[in-house]
Amino acid sequence: MRPNADHIQTTHIGSMIRPPEVLELLVLKEAGEPYDVEEWAARLDKAVATLVRRQVDIGLDWVSDGELSKNSFSNYVTQRLGPFDGVRPGGLSALVDAAVPPDRRLPAQPSALPTVGTWARPDILALRELRVNTGPLQWRDREYRADIARLIAAGAGVGLDPDRLFMPAVAVGQVAFMLPSDHYTTEEAWLEAIAGAMAEEYRAITDAGMTVQIDSPDFVMMRHRQYRSATWPEYRSSIERRIEALNGALVDIPEHLIRFHLCWGNVPGPHIEDVPLADVLDLLLTVKAGAYSVEAANPRHSHEWTLWGDGRLPDGKLLIPGVIDTVTQHVEHPELVAQRIIDYAETVGPERIIAAPDCGFGTFVGLSSVAEEIMWLKLEALVEGARLASDRLF
Repeated sequence: MRPNADHIQTTHIGSMIRPPEVLELLVLKEAGEPYDVEEWAARLDKAVATLVRRQVDIGLDWVSDGELSKNSFSNYVTQRLGPFDGVRPGGLSALVDAAVPPDRRLPAQPSALPTVGTWARPDILALRELRVNTGPLQWRDREYRADIARLIAAGAGVGLDPDRLFMPAVAVGQVAFMLPSDHYTTEEAWLEAIAGAMAEEYRAITDAGMTVQIDSPDFVMMRHRQYRSATWPEYRSSIERRIEALNGALVDIPEHLIRFHLCWGNVPGPHIEDVPLADVLDLLLTVKAGAYSVEAANPRHSHEWTLWGDGRLPDGKLLIPGVIDTVTQHVEHPELVAQRIIDYAETVGPERIIAAPDCGFGTFVGLSSVAEEIMWLKLEALVEGARLASDRLF
């Protein structure tokens, strides 16, 4: 990624709401049911081309494929790596409930929009099973190759070179966070195995000339999940092990082709147990990346822009603050977006800010807090807000 020359650049955080024609076959594919492979590829080609064109039309500087081929930003690896032949009883909710005392649990908050919410659909909910690794980790399906080729073709269709494209890939630690192993007996061994596999996907993305975005909500979310009962030093030590494994997987990739995304879970909950950014910022800055993406628009973290003063952002690095919330129905006013951008620009320098939403809009297939058109309205507000900020900063 490159610094701003004459305007505040804009991007998003990867996942977008999948169109019905893609969702229809994706549900079959992920459930292991028969589907037309050629029709799947054809629908994806058309959907990604349409998505890329719309991103360009509204004025985003950095665009992606919306992760349309994936069941989620993280669990897509269960279809590409393996074996994940085990299932943990209770699914993902059991993972959360086991870590959170009953008096601190909060009810699920499904979308209020009937056009969005698919929480009651068993075929969607089945994809939330907690898969478990049961043997030596290896590639089963290198579908990332088709993803890369499809995005490059879609970019070329609107005159974009690969260096204007980015593609998300799950962090090593996030795989360990979401997908336990019954085969590897230590956290270190499991992280090493994941890093060895994911390094191949990371390199393939950047070898194609694109930027890779590493998605790592585990960085802070694991504190009130698996590490809830651990001491603070034990928690920080685990982060350090995850960073070491990730940096090892990224060792051969130039930093300017890596952006690292940190978030506290893209859900419309109270977030009262979120780890403060101040408590882990020093660790974040040890991740090998040219740009750091952090949530900064939601009410729990919008005050944290002040942490970046006094030269906290290392020389040569960029910051991608969230200036649009992804889980509320309100469409931010462009003036508010501009104010948020200016706060960051005046703290670290306008040439070092790329404006973005807090997180993705379609992090898990079929589950989104906003309707598709609200997503686009929010992205349009992002672009307009960045234009207003640019007029005042450059």
